[in-house]
Order: sequence, then C-alpha cells, then structure tokens
Amino acid sequence: MQYNVNSVKEYLSVVPEEKQKIVERLRAVILDNLPEGFEETIQYGMIGYVVPHQTYPSGYHCKPSDPLPFMALASQKNHIGFYHMGLYADKNLLDWFTKEYSLTIKTKLDMGKSCIRFKKEEQIPFRLIGELVSKMNVNEWIQLYEENIKS
Repeated sequence: MQYNVNSVKEYLSVVPEEKQKIVERLRAVILDNLPEGFEETIQYGMIGYVVPHQTYPSGYHCKPSDPLPFMALASQKNHIGFYHMGLYADKNLLDWFTKEYSLTIKTKLDMGKSCIRFKKEEQIPFRLIGELVSKMNVNEWIQLYEENIKS
C-alpha cells in the first residue's frame, strides 16, 4: 500500500494502529544503524532511505529526478515490508542475511528479491535488521548500483 503523504511524520500518522508501533520500532532500528550519507524521505509512498542528489546527482536510472533508492519501510495490507536493494544486488550479503535469519528466527523467511515481509512482530529480527542496515555505506551502494543495476 502506498500512502499519499509528504513526510515521514505524516506517513506514521496514517499507518493502521495495529502496525504503527512495529513500523516505528523498525524505523528506530534503521535510523540507529543507518550509515552516514543516506537520507530518510518519502519515496514511492513509503518511508525511503536514499542517496540524495547532492551525493549522487545522476539519481535513479528509471527516474533521474528521484534520488537513488536504497531501502524502504512500508505498512502493507497484510504485512510490513522492509526493502533492501543491497540484498538484491549483492549475493554475499543475501547469503549472509538468509543464514543469520534462519539462526535467529525459526519461521521460514518470507522474501522476494529485495523485500522481506513480516506478518507478525515476533518474526522480526530487530537486531539482525540493524546489523543488515549497517553493512553497506553510501559509496559501497553507489559502486554496487553502478556495476550491477544501472548497466
């Protein structure tokens, strides 16, 4: 679900009550571990974590007027989605995360290419998400993006 909002504060105010505390907790974990240089914003109707244009003027290849996306957090109809483009672009990071997830949470990982879907709060490995967020800095993401995705 995308919300037609202009700020993170506004986004949090429209998240369904039963998901609001979980989204706020995940957001706090992300912000506590977010490497310097990424910026929190609203992108594509979700809370986005991007490389701003002042760091990467080319922007996103699909829409250069948008800053380069890296991660997103969203309250969806049936789950909370955490999107991490590094998982899609870096097999070593994906392998690390899936292994660590299986050691931390006993339920099956519900994941697409870059989207991790959480249906229950007890299935969210908050510490592991924080560690994942901290594993890639802005320069590493730009390099990986240019090598794998942009081409």
